[in-house]
Amino acid sequence: MRKYCLLLICLLFTLRFFPQDKSGQDSVEVYLIDNYVTPEKPATLVVSFSTNVKVKAEIIIDDQYKFPVTKEFNDNHQDSINISDLKFKSKTPHFVIAVTDTFGNKYTSEKYEIDIPKDVEIKQDNNFLLLCLFGGTVFILPYPVYVYWNGTPYFSFTKEIPLVFLRSGSFSYPMGYFSLEYSFIYHAPVRNFMRIGYKHMIEVPGIEYISPGINGVTNFNGFNGISPELSIGWFKIFNTFTLYSRFRYNVKPGDRKGEFEEISIGLYSGFFAIYF
Repeated sequence: MRKYCLLLICLLFTLRFFPQDKSGQDSVEVYLIDNYVTPEKPATLVVSFSTNVKVKAEIIIDDQYKFPVTKEFNDNHQDSINISDLKFKSKTPHFVIAVTDTFGNKYTSEKYEIDIPKDVEIKQDNNFLLLCLFGGTVFILPYPVYVYWNGTPYFSFTKEIPLVFLRSGSFSYPMGYFSLEYSFIYHAPVRNFMRIGYKHMIEVPGIEYISPGINGVTNFNGFNGISPELSIGWFKIFNTFTLYSRFRYNVKPGDRKGEFEEISIGLYSGFFAIYF
């Protein structure tokens, strides 16, 4: 009975919080017109763009610096931003345009690279190399899992690889993502599992997010089932990684002995994300 309750909760969360556009349109279209850095000091980023509807807009540079562009609703936007004192993560920084329409819906544009002239010096963040090393470690290493199967506890390692992220109106998190997972459970009746599934992300005040999800699970040798789950993102580390905990119920239809629970912790990051 528990597995059906959890599955129902996950589906209700997904349906209740799936972003709805009250304006009846799919998204706000952003048309970039100008994007260049002046060679004169101080180095200034000049940006102009238009939108298909009237919006308020801001520019987010290098995932960390926010600059309001249009404080009143408009469909033509332009700004000049002094970037001489900003510390960038690399020699090829980028920016996105975040907009809010008259209905309160938020959208984020694709990433645009900032073309820095050769004779313009920019400051780089010395912690970026450390961040890359830490991000690579998080991407490679599996996370620990506590497994409870037929009254017996087991220990497991699971490695999740996000495949595709779905864009949302939020700058912090995507609408959701599809992932591939491999799990190894020490001394369990079935030890190796592969999963592919979808995690829906809902930002929550006071914490980071709640993420209901559903996976297909198999060992390619007779164990085929589903695994509804619920994750909670608690807080950010280095403003890039989010510590989360996850509860998952694995079900093999028609076989009560094939049901088991998992509790795990891990680090979420969109650092290596591919967005659609």
